[in-house]
This record gives sequence, C-alpha cells and structure tokens, in this order.
Amino acid sequence: MTNISQHKPLVAVVILNWNGRNFLEKFLPSVLASTYPNLELYVADNGSSDDSIAYLQSIGFENFTVSQSEKKVSNFIIRLAENHGFAQGYNLALQQIKHCDYFVLLNSDVEVSPSWIDPVIELMESDLQIGAAMPKILMYGQDNLFEHAGAAGGWMDKWGYPFCRGRIFGELEKDTGQYNDNAEIFWASGAAMFVRAKLFNDLGGFDADYFAHMEEIDFCWRLKKANYKVMFCSESKVWHVGGGTLPVESPKKVYLNFRNSLTTLLKNKEKATSAIGTVFFRLILDGIAGGMFLTKGKFRHILAILGAHWHFFGQMSRHWKKRKVNKKLIESVAWQGKSNFNASGLYKGSIVFQHFVKKIKTFDKLGIK
Repeated sequence: MTNISQHKPLVAVVILNWNGRNFLEKFLPSVLASTYPNLELYVADNGSSDDSIAYLQSIGFENFTVSQSEKKVSNFIIRLAENHGFAQGYNLALQQIKHCDYFVLLNSDVEVSPSWIDPVIELMESDLQIGAAMPKILMYGQDNLFEHAGAAGGWMDKWGYPFCRGRIFGELEKDTGQYNDNAEIFWASGAAMFVRAKLFNDLGGFDADYFAHMEEIDFCWRLKKANYKVMFCSESKVWHVGGGTLPVESPKKVYLNFRNSLTTLLKNKEKATSAIGTVFFRLILDGIAGGMFLTKGKFRHILAILGAHWHFFGQMSRHWKKRKVNKKLIESVAWQGKSNFNASGLYKGSIVFQHFVKKIKTFDKLGIK
C-alpha cells in the first residue's frame, strides 16, 4: 500500500489552552479523529491553573504516535510557564515547531469534522499565493447558524471594522448554502486558522502587544500587503462555542477589541496620513458606540472604551515605529517580490452606516460582488 503521508504536507494543529480542561475533554476527541494522513497535534498550555495537563497525561496524549501505511499522527504537549495571551502564547508555541509545512491554529472550544483539514490544504496547495485560509465556522449546538468568530470569511470596512460573510456585528445568518464557495477574504479567524508555517515565521508572527483579539486580522493585513491571498474554504466545517475564554459582552473583550482595532489601523493603513486620519475618525465612532452603551446602562463598557483609548495613546509612538519594521518584513516575503496590497475582502463603505443606519443585517444586502 502506498504511504499517503509521503505525498501530503506535514500539518501541525496547535490548540492553545488556558484552563480549558472541560473543552479539551469535550472537543479533543474530534480533533484526534481527523483523517488527514500526515499530522502532528499539539496542545500548548498557556500556564493553566486547572488540571488540563493532568487530564492530557491521564488519556496518554503526550508523545503518542499512530503510524500506519496510510496515516501518521503524533501528539505533543508544549508547556508555557504563564498565560501569555493568545498572541504571544501562539508565538512561543509555534517557535518550538520547526519542521511543519502548515500551522493550524485551533481554539480549544471547537469541534471539527473528520475530514476538515484535507480540503483546506488541497486549496492552499493548488495556489502558492494563498498564505492563510479558514473553514466554515458554525455555532456549536445550533448547526444551522454561522458563528461570530469568522462565519464564512472575514471582511474589513474602510474604517477598520471587521465583519463576516454570514455575520454583521451581532447579526448571525442561517447557513442555507449561500456561502458554499471558495472565496478570497480579508482575514481568517484565529479560531481555526490555516497558515503556511514559514510565512507565519518570516512575517514575525502575531504582535505580542495585542494579548488577545484582532491579532489574526493584523497578521492577515500584513499578508495582504505582501500580496498574498487569504481564503475561505467552504468544504471544511467546524463548530465553535465562542466566548470560551472571554464572554462576547465582557468589558475586558470590549477593551481589547477597541484598543487593538486602533492599533491595527495605525500599523497597517498604507499611507501615514490615512492612518492618522482614520484613527481620529474612529475615535468619533467609538464615542458613538460609548453613547449606545450608555443608553443600555453598560457603564463598565464605557470605561473599557476609555481605557482602550488611554492605553492606545500611551503606546501610539511605539506602535507607529512598527510600521517601518513591518514594511521590511513584508518586502522580504512579498509574493513574487512585489509588495502590492491585495485589497480583496476590503469593503470600501462603512459597515457601521450600513448596519445601524440603513438596517442591513446580511452580507448579500451590501451589494458586494
């Protein structure tokens, strides 16, 4: 029998865990059942204080290898001494994996189908310009609904607000097959993100200052500036609980999202004047968002926005310097040596205006072709 693994790229699925023992017990079996024939599975523990490591050891997870003529799977635990957050936690974990062709960043609160890896890798192997990709992300327990963190592919509007095919702000669409196509997008969800390993490393990985939230958008923006594609693969499905570490309406999440969104704009907008102008207009929009929280009595969320702005301005000069560093990295890895910005997935209008003023709730109503 032919050894299939010899003909398939080596894929490392890396689950970053922080006090997620219950999620590991619930969802790890589905990942272990993946049919991809040349796979390494890592659980990178981000300094958990629960019994996550003890659980993994109790099921014989570490260094367990299945090696057959048609399949090879090895399992490993990476131990990090403290909670470094999503961004730096993944950076530190992936630095220890030297030999893989692809990284797959997978949240611990995600259930996967057995063949979820194969179609994404086939898509990326078919076009070397694809730097990152993601599967269809549905809501765990409500399989007909798209899930907030990615849905059918991430987009970005002109003011830096992320949204998705299948999800605009808090509005989730039902999956009726309307996005059953492989499509170019702007950002791939960090809940289930496929990325070429060498490209991730050469572009500097995630920005550790983000801690959590929007670091994958920042990274994908750098990919796009290096003229790579980011793709959605409809043939692959996963089911995400969401809010496993921080609830969606958590003030801490609001703080991180508002702070990191401003940072992403400052670092990645093509022209310096555009970056500054966009950031200051966003401050006005953030103020409006604060007013909406006020009408709902969410005072902690208002404080979160103020805290995000305060921290952003305190670190503004530091983040501004990253533009120059990133420019050199982008030029060094640019597709075919041309660092042309690939604007696919960038919406030229305002998703805030479309949703809150024009009351548009679904992606198809935006008139994007």
